[in-house]
Amino acid sequence: MKTILITAGNVSLKAELNDSPTAERIWQELPIQAKVNTWGDEIYFGIPVQAEQEPSAQADVEVGELGYWPPGSAFCIFFGPTPASSGSRPRAASPVNRLGRVLGDATEFRKAMDGEKVRIERAP
Repeated sequence: MKTILITAGNVSLKAELNDSPTAERIWQELPIQAKVNTWGDEIYFGIPVQAEQEPSAQADVEVGELGYWPPGSAFCIFFGPTPASSGSRPRAASPVNRLGRVLGDATEFRKAMDGEKVRIERAP
């Protein structure tokens, strides 16, 4: 696993990327900077990585899970229910490539607001 640091607004948390092809592409592009978009308890933002939907992609994810949304070339951080959820678990708008997970309390990302800067970098 490769460790990254995600900073969104005033929140900084480490996360681990898995060994999927999409996660490897993202690792090669780091650092990445963008603007926060929120969708329920999800942060997402476009990144300069193009990847197809992987066979293991799914819409139902866990709190703290990281995903890549192929239709929008977007990096997603899930920390609670989204408008697509039917319960308390996060659900993406459509299947995402699973990238890894946040180390620590992912609900801290609720403090990040639309339009704030977000940065993903290799953890020191």
